[in-house]
Amino acid sequence: MDFTFRFLPDIVPAQSKLLTTLLAAALETDEVELLADLRYQQQRQPVQAWLVEHAGQVVGGELGYERKPGHYYSWLGGVLPAFRGQGLAAELLRRQHAWGRAQGYRAVRTHTYNHWRGMLLLNLRHGFDIMGTTQSARGLTIVLEKDLTAAE
Repeated sequence: MDFTFRFLPDIVPAQSKLLTTLLAAALETDEVELLADLRYQQQRQPVQAWLVEHAGQVVGGELGYERKPGHYYSWLGGVLPAFRGQGLAAELLRRQHAWGRAQGYRAVRTHTYNHWRGMLLLNLRHGFDIMGTTQSARGLTIVLEKDLTAAE
């Protein structure tokens, strides 16, 4: 299969619906809530997106934003179930982290949940360390961080 990767340095409102539809399907979560969360983040700072497309259809994406100076937050990501197992999520992560390094970020942080086991394992395989857990309304949140200054 042929895939095309694309970077959006700042998601514009017209792209928000497309991205939240994709991520809601990939994450099996509520699209309305994702759209509200995305709009909230967009009011605070630019949100970047890395997308993967097949035959003109967006089949995966990874969103992130600056958490604080020198630190990036890998926020939402996923690949549609029919396209999993082909290394697309790993490539999106690799591209996000390479961009982060080039922008001068020293670390990238992400949160996940135990029920998204695939994402947890992907992050661990790509250099993230578990920093701790927090209790949230959605359950136990696993906090992970990766040092972007370390050699890969």
